[in-house]
Amino acid sequence: MSAFFAAFIFLLLITAFATHVFGLPANWLIILILWIWDVLNPEVTIPVRTYLLFLFFSFLGECIEFGLQAVGAKKYGASRSGNWGAIAGAIAGAIFGAPFLLGLGALAGAVIGAYFGCLGIELLNKRPVHEAKQAAWGAMLGKVLGLSVKIGIGAALLVQSFDVLF
Repeated sequence: MSAFFAAFIFLLLITAFATHVFGLPANWLIILILWIWDVLNPEVTIPVRTYLLFLFFSFLGECIEFGLQAVGAKKYGASRSGNWGAIAGAIAGAIFGAPFLLGLGALAGAVIGAYFGCLGIELLNKRPVHEAKQAAWGAMLGKVLGLSVKIGIGAALLVQSFDVLF
């Protein structure tokens, strides 16, 4: 019976991992589901070290996501305010994109929002259009790369969760 519940929990973890495409905090959901399973299942004790590692890598994934966006924008010539515009645009794009494409618009909205957030701020800073577009392109590429790394970390958490469950 315990293997059945572990398999059910793993299916929940896969579902949580899939919420990356909706712009939801999937890595944090994986940790939450494991913790709830640990609390409700007296036969299992997940070591605190495992939780600390999962928390560390989830936080690292969030930092890398926004860090690579900022590095990409900076590499392509964005100003500090353009970087902040890209971050704000990514957040706003994810929120406003969520209702579209059955929720999949959140991911596209974050990427597009990073581009237009940086572009808008750079144009407000009176940068030439071609320079503003180049900086915005860097912010968008950085956002895509950062999301990829964060999703990769989520995949690693999922694999480790399988080891913890079984």
